[in-house]
Amino acid sequence: MADDLGYSDLGAFGGEIETPNLDALAKAGVRLSGFHTAPTCSPTRSMLLTGSDNHQVGLGSMAEVLTPAQQGKPGYEGYLNDRSVTVAELLRDAGYRTLQAGKWHLGLADDQSPAARGFERSWALLQGLQNHFGADQDETYKAAGAASTFRADGKVVTYPKGVYSADFYGDRMVDFLNESRSDSRPFFAYLTFTEPHWPLQAPPETIAKYKGRYDAGYEALRDQRLARLKALGLVAKEVKPHALVDTPAWASLTPEQKKTEARKMEVYAAMVDRLDQNVGKVVAALKANGQYDNTVIVFLSDNGAEGTRIDTVRGVTDPAKLAKLDVDNSFDNLGKANSHFGYGPGWAQAATAPSRQVKGYTTEGGIHTPAIVEGPGVAHSGRIIDALTHVSDVEATVLELAGVSRPQTYRGRAVAPTIGRSWVPVLTAQATAVRTASDTTSWELFFRRAVRRGDWKAVYLPSAPGGAAYSRDAVLPANWELFDLKADPGETTDLAQHQPAKLKELIEAWNQYAADNGVVLPPVGPADTGGAAKAAGR
Repeated sequence: MADDLGYSDLGAFGGEIETPNLDALAKAGVRLSGFHTAPTCSPTRSMLLTGSDNHQVGLGSMAEVLTPAQQGKPGYEGYLNDRSVTVAELLRDAGYRTLQAGKWHLGLADDQSPAARGFERSWALLQGLQNHFGADQDETYKAAGAASTFRADGKVVTYPKGVYSADFYGDRMVDFLNESRSDSRPFFAYLTFTEPHWPLQAPPETIAKYKGRYDAGYEALRDQRLARLKALGLVAKEVKPHALVDTPAWASLTPEQKKTEARKMEVYAAMVDRLDQNVGKVVAALKANGQYDNTVIVFLSDNGAEGTRIDTVRGVTDPAKLAKLDVDNSFDNLGKANSHFGYGPGWAQAATAPSRQVKGYTTEGGIHTPAIVEGPGVAHSGRIIDALTHVSDVEATVLELAGVSRPQTYRGRAVAPTIGRSWVPVLTAQATAVRTASDTTSWELFFRRAVRRGDWKAVYLPSAPGGAAYSRDAVLPANWELFDLKADPGETTDLAQHQPAKLKELIEAWNQYAADNGVVLPPVGPADTGGAAKAAGR
């Protein structure tokens, strides 16, 4: 799993970044061009590991941004709760060796770590991000409350300073796989890179490969990638992309601004490049161990590209504490361990096009991500599967491949039902779709909502104070929008006024989803009573 990877970042998905190892997996396997996730990381990860809706298993919202109304509510614990059972637990119990390396983001306590949720070997980042060179292990970061926490096989450990994160987690997984050579059990491995999540940092020799490549700007990159997506057959030639949102025209920037923005994208590209190098390292280990031909590999991103403007350290608002962290975002220092920045909405939307918006939104730009499946039983190499697929399907697919049943209870407790569907029929080319035209898939995060049935999708986007991406507050009222994704995957034309019966049908389906899953919605103020409720479909 990649972290905040854009839809077109990989070569196999239209990108110019050097990703030969992932491109080779795509060529040997299949690309899922209709794959969808939650709008952000921890809700996606909860569904991947459990197959259940994130509101059922503890990640109804990210732990870091729970509102007072959500705190203490079932499904909003901020970690995998007792209603969850992970695919690792089920496979371990079925005789599999279970391995994890990388970002966890599903709980900080002893009984919430990978070791407590089914992984026999693990080396995990517990929070949602880290300094990619381990600089946040210093006492200054700890004093500022910005140090990341790590556990190895359940025990708190310190990340080695100076080692790049993609290399470190790739090496840990290779170590775990090499250990399995003397173990007759099959294995389940979960490798979760922290690239290309902010802060954008990468080894200088990899950044140097991309010098000058992005000088034409994000609009030019967007056009180039869209053209390649169309040429690859991943996007229809007549598709109209959504207009850029919250992004100044490249031509309006000063020469210095253009120089800085281009360097940010160079660093980002280097992160994706380095991730790919480590995918290659793991594949090479599988081949050397004689395990590759009997291993199914799934690659995906946890959500769309991150478009938030970021130039400071997570959660540090005290100027005195921030000064001690020695953050240096000067041009020559961008990408080093003491720089701390994101690449902003322009580059992010170049990666999500033709879709609308970015990570954090229930529009396609936030939830439509690249996915690859390769391995035994995957028919017709190089095929593109455009059926709607969902991150919750991974658990159902893995369990079917392993011949393991999913129980209704686990160790004496009831577990949340699965919402996933196995991909095995489409992977083996015995079917062309995973869901029927009448099946419903729904989303909610940060009070933003979406529901899809067939090619029809309804979206509800309450605004946030100041335009904050992950606001604890939503400003009501808002209006439901309706899109025909087959004709308009960019969500450019709202059909709500033209198809009121279809919109009503979808709103009713979403309301039922919310009731079934205990979705907590923002309170409606006195001035909004009626208007907001009507707009929300309640």
